[in-house]
Amino acid sequence: MRVIGLTGSIAMGKSTTAAMLRRLGVPVHDADAAVHRLTASGGRAVAAIAARFPGVLDASGAVDRRVLGPRVFENPAELRALEKILHPLVRQEERRFLARCRRERRRVAVLDIPLLFETGGESRCGEVWVVSAPRVVQTQRVLRRPGMSRDRLAAIRGRQIADPVKRRRADRVICSGLGRRVAWDAVIRGLARAKTRKSQDA
Repeated sequence: MRVIGLTGSIAMGKSTTAAMLRRLGVPVHDADAAVHRLTASGGRAVAAIAARFPGVLDASGAVDRRVLGPRVFENPAELRALEKILHPLVRQEERRFLARCRRERRRVAVLDIPLLFETGGESRCGEVWVVSAPRVVQTQRVLRRPGMSRDRLAAIRGRQIADPVKRRRADRVICSGLGRRVAWDAVIRGLARAKTRKSQDA
């Protein structure tokens, strides 16, 4: 089974690319969605996060990201503590996903991980696709999101490996700034290529 790591900086079009892959019948494990499940009411990470970060649960018993976010993203030590709770649980879900794909004899499976390079996740993949767009397009997309600002975007970029570096490290770059048709064609070509390459069973 060929394992593709899908990554890209904020607002580069990674989620759209993942949706394209799903439309083509490819199973995709979304690390961000896994975090949302783990931190929702009844999620497996809730108790540990509440114990480490008191006062971050909302009335439903879910982790309130609006409360937790400022406490961790402006404090590297606190962010590492949160990651120490979440990352092993996300990896467990990822392993179950890959095991299911192997049982189903899938030829290709995708791991959608925003911070793939930053966390060393490329070592678990047979190849890495980076979704990218011109910086000005990225900025325009981000600033259309509620609550976003140029300062917040700068802070996010500061925590991520720069896009040109990701592009150089990628096995394939999916350009999302030239229109949906160009991106769609690149995904189809990349998927066809992945299916013909030697398997990487993660």
